[in-house]
Amino acid sequence: MDAQGRGRAENIDPADQWVLNPDTGDYELRLSPSAGQSSVPGPRGSSPRQGGRGRSAPGRERSRPDEPGERREVPGQRRRRVKEPEPGSGGRRKQNPRKAKGKPKSKGKKVMVWTGGTLAFLLVAGCTGGYLYYQHLNDNITSIDDDGAGTGGFSKDRAINILVMGTDKRSGSGNKGYGDEGSAGHADTTILLHVSKDRTNATALSIPRDMIVDIPDCPTKQEDGSVKNIPGTQKARFNESLGQSDRTPSCTMRTVKAITGITPDHFMVADFNAVKTLSSAVGGVDVCLAKDIDDPKSHLKLSKGEHTIEGEDALAFVRTRHSVGTGGDLSRIELQQQFLSALMRKLKSNDTLSNPKKMFSLAEAGTEALTVDSKIADIMKLKDLGMELGKLDMKNLSFATVPVIDNPAETVHTTVVPDPAKSEQLFAMLRADQSLTVVKKREKKEKAAVAARLKGPKADASDVRVDIYNGSGKTGAAQTTLTWLQNTEGVLKSSQLGNAPSDIKKTTLEYGPDQADQARRLADIMGLSGAALKPGKSEKNAQGLPAMKLTLGGDFKGAGVPIDASSKAPKDIKKVGADKVMCAK
Repeated sequence: MDAQGRGRAENIDPADQWVLNPDTGDYELRLSPSAGQSSVPGPRGSSPRQGGRGRSAPGRERSRPDEPGERREVPGQRRRRVKEPEPGSGGRRKQNPRKAKGKPKSKGKKVMVWTGGTLAFLLVAGCTGGYLYYQHLNDNITSIDDDGAGTGGFSKDRAINILVMGTDKRSGSGNKGYGDEGSAGHADTTILLHVSKDRTNATALSIPRDMIVDIPDCPTKQEDGSVKNIPGTQKARFNESLGQSDRTPSCTMRTVKAITGITPDHFMVADFNAVKTLSSAVGGVDVCLAKDIDDPKSHLKLSKGEHTIEGEDALAFVRTRHSVGTGGDLSRIELQQQFLSALMRKLKSNDTLSNPKKMFSLAEAGTEALTVDSKIADIMKLKDLGMELGKLDMKNLSFATVPVIDNPAETVHTTVVPDPAKSEQLFAMLRADQSLTVVKKREKKEKAAVAARLKGPKADASDVRVDIYNGSGKTGAAQTTLTWLQNTEGVLKSSQLGNAPSDIKKTTLEYGPDQADQARRLADIMGLSGAALKPGKSEKNAQGLPAMKLTLGGDFKGAGVPIDASSKAPKDIKKVGADKVMCAK
């Protein structure tokens, strides 16, 4: 970060005036006795404002975003002024009066950064102090209304879902030469970050840009306060949910909700500059290649082995696809996940966290590179969000991609569609707040006696005799389940007996005392929890033989999708831990 007021006798770099307090893990402003005042950027209003997001401090020439070629844009951007934080104590961060007992907390645990490197500024939001600097960072933030598509804001007492988008819009300084000429941009890279309620685990779910989806109608607030309804599109590429037809990020939020059943709390949008500036701010990102790459389209030229990349090379790395894997977008997603994992490891390293200059650079780069929803367009709110995310151990963060198959409507496959069973199974796990890496302990949801119903020997699938009733309210649920059980799972002694007397919320399996081993086998096949098993009396089927009674409830999502989403992840799903080092192939 450039020093302010270079003409003063002290000529002190402001980053050198911030020191780490080992008791709190926070950076504190400590001026030398002879220093006249803090040399952090000055507050807004200290001289007449002339447009743009903020004014330059004395002695520093700062480019204005409203000059030609300098405005940072996203589709449908509408600038919101953010609320200024309450003044602090003379530009110095107050020390937490509740000092940690015993051994100080690890600095690496203070604040964590997640997807795309686009949340890097959350690191410093929790660690840097000073009222003037908060004002300066607030001036950097650009925001757009979420048009009611979000939850209204994250909460400390529930899971957090953040939608991070990278747009290929090429307008703005530093973006020329990328993306589609004259295009309003697309959702080029999209990741849904789900952080568990107890903050023990998280999943970063990549959504392929060429996945065919239904984009819903999008009511969108206009500059004059009116609301324009942007009509939805059936069977469109997912990336058209942003930029195209004047769609804003709130439309991508609605599309993601329609796909996954998860309502994001917030969104963040980054352009090409984000990768370049953030990778440079940390001093480069370490990546690994299993082969030489020379991609003339992305301009990436690297030899086999390990490299430290930043700036244009970092951007080329995350954009390349023709020289890795199968040469498609799915291969590029794997490359991006490798880069993001490496970036987060760099951000968590003491080399970054203990270096004030890097932290200031990250704060500047992060707030300049992002556009966020208006509900978190304040550095203090971002700090609170960062502190929540910072509770996670990186080894329990998994990167995954929506399971897809080739689009059956195409002869020459250029797009994909969600794999019906696997994608819904994965979405159900996220909705149920379950991890791909850690199966959390149940919080006394089931008593020991109920959980014990799943313990013990299991009968062979061929010996399971069950009658299926449909109480789910979904037409044909019993028949599709019967077909799946018989043809896929080998439960041949099964039959479907139509609708239950009334719809029920939860699926149940009733069985007699001598059918417990059959019940455990069917529970394992269908992903039933112990609470779904109802020991009692068995009924007789049409042949007069004792049979269990399976009644599908409102929690039934489809044949082959576990009823209890926490039971297991989809088979063969690709997932990578953020703490793992990968080499691009």
